[in-house]
Amino acid sequence: MHVEAFQRNTRQRKVIIEELRKVDTHPSATELYEMVRSRLPRISLGTVYRNLELLAESGEILKLESGGQARFDGNPARHHHVRCSVCGRVDDVHRSIEDDGLDQVAKLDGYQIQDYRLEFIGICPECQKKG
Repeated sequence: MHVEAFQRNTRQRKVIIEELRKVDTHPSATELYEMVRSRLPRISLGTVYRNLELLAESGEILKLESGGQARFDGNPARHHHVRCSVCGRVDDVHRSIEDDGLDQVAKLDGYQIQDYRLEFIGICPECQKKG
């Protein structure tokens, strides 16, 4: 039975990744849970949370933790985000942002830089329309 549970978890993890990579909306765990339930009706929210944490720790997905609610990104490659300060929506930034500042941070502050994340904060087009 233990082997069967492991296989089920592997299948659940596979479906979670597939559903996450179908969208570019950076869903929360609850939003992703609703998406996954169409394929795995018996999956629990706790299982989705645990698998998302494992996938983020392994580097297969990104966990975006600013703005009060964690959101998840199926694209683990380096890219930047913009978050709406009104509704919390997160989108990818589709422009190249230069990495020149990394050397300056290292020189000025004495840190050996291992990685960084850049997130812009603004108001999304939908919230702008609402006023």
